[in-house]
Parts: sequence; structure tokens; C-alpha cells
Amino acid sequence: MSVVDHSAIELSPRISEAGVADYIALLKPRVMSLVIFTALVGLVLAPGHFHPVLAFTSILCIAVGAGASGALNMWYESDIDALMTRTANRPIPRGRITRPEALTFGMTLAFFSVMTLGILVNWFAGALLAFTIFFYVVIYTIALKRWTAQNIVIGGAAGALPPVVAWAAATGSLSVEPLLLFLIIFFWTPPHFWALALFRSDDYARAGVPMLPVVAGPDATRLQILLYTIVLVAVAFAPWPLGYFDAVYGVTSLLLGAAMLALAVNVYCRREGTEARRATRKLFAFSILYLFALFATLLLEVVARALAPLIW
Repeated sequence: MSVVDHSAIELSPRISEAGVADYIALLKPRVMSLVIFTALVGLVLAPGHFHPVLAFTSILCIAVGAGASGALNMWYESDIDALMTRTANRPIPRGRITRPEALTFGMTLAFFSVMTLGILVNWFAGALLAFTIFFYVVIYTIALKRWTAQNIVIGGAAGALPPVVAWAAATGSLSVEPLLLFLIIFFWTPPHFWALALFRSDDYARAGVPMLPVVAGPDATRLQILLYTIVLVAVAFAPWPLGYFDAVYGVTSLLLGAAMLALAVNVYCRREGTEARRATRKLFAFSILYLFALFATLLLEVVARALAPLIW
């Protein structure tokens, strides 16, 4: 009978089965698309002329930086990803990509995105991008997510920074407008993700992630969603009366805010059974539309102002 040398098997390098699609999945493309869009709005709103090549470079670097954050997040969270239905098909739990490969990929993208933005555009924007990646990976993913139910509240700052980075790339400085965009995304994040957490609470409980529904219960989560939505609607509307954004934005903000608030009230009121799950799913889905439509309105306003002299 032959003897199998297990030590030789363990020491032999594993041939990677990863394809291009697996590495794209590591980038979290859906999250990246939102990052690109909000960064584009921050860039377009910035005053002055910005060379198109530098503008494209800035958006590309911010997108790659977001992808790096996603890859590093999956590297660190591969153990809990394997336990959750929503994330079990990610490349690392499926065995398509190893953790060292994901770490190397993420660190490489992070380095080159920051250095390229710093060298080709300006170092202030590069430093902000580096801070954004650091905040998402170290502060949110490593320090907060497994330890506090406020992980989304604090960690949401990372997702709110792309328009700030884009503004800094275009101007080399900061102003009130990108900070307003930051606040809108910051206060949008908790109701958006807590709605998801409500109908995925079993997943988070199985993985031991202290999301608010797991720690405080669904009723407390519904109250927090309602409170944060009220603040979000007020913060999103404020730029119009303060004179930073135009009336079209203000009216759009009111209409979208009314719908968002109505859905949050519905989530708060419906607490049992299929109706409760349907209410949270509707809020989660609409919250994505809410943010997209709000930022799209700002983008269209800028385009309309630029085209007005040509038309009239």
C-alpha cells in the first residue's frame, strides 16, 4: 500500500482558479458604480476649468481606490462572508481566489490609485483618497464592523468621501458644497443599510456581526431608520434655502424626501410578517433611487447651466 505524503501536499502551491470575473467581483462593482457617480457630481460641481484628461484620471483613481477598498474588505471578511447567504458566492469563500491573492490585489490597487492621483492631479486629493481607503478598511472593516452596532453610522463616512475627493482633485481645496454632499450620503447610509440588515438579520446573526437588528432588535432598528430618515430629508433639503443649490434641486429633494419618509414610516409601523419584510425591501430599493435621483438632479442642473448660453 502506498503512503501519501500529506506535508508535501500542504506545502505545494495551489494553482489559482481565478478568472477576470472573479477579480472584478472583488472590486464590488455595484458599490464602485455609486462611488463613481457621486464623485462625478462632486467633480462637475467644482468651480473653474478642469482639464478633461485630469478629470478622467481623477474619477478613474477614485474608482480604483474604491475597488481596492472592496478587495481588502473581502480579504479581511472572508470568514464571515462564507457564513452569510448574501456573500457566500464571493470569490474567496468559493475558493476561486485565495486571501493572499486578494490582499496583494487590493494593496496594489490602493497604492497605484493614491500615487497616480497624487502625482498627476494633486497630493491633497491623493491624501484624501488614501484616508478614504484607510477609513473603510481599517476603521470600518477591521475596527468597527465586528465590535459595535454603530459600525454603519461611523463607517459610512468612508462611502461619503468620494465627492469630497473629486472636488479636491478639481480645486486643490475644500468648500461647503462637497461637505454638503458628504453629509447627504453620510445620513443616507444608516437607513439604507439598516433596511437591508432588517431582512438579512439572520445572516448577520449567523456570522456574529453586531448589526443593529441583531444587537438592539428590529423595533429599535425601525425607530433609528425613521429618525435618521428625518435628519436625511432635512439635510438634503437645506442646500436650497442656504443658496448653494438651485430650486429644481430643492423641489426634487422635497418630493424624494417625502417618499423616503413615507416608506420609513411604513417600515416603523409594519412590524410582523410578510408586510414588514416587504416594507423594508421597498425602503432599501427606493433608497438607492433616492440618492441617485438627488445627485442626478445636481448633475443635470450643471449641464443645463452650461448649455443655456448655447441655446439662448
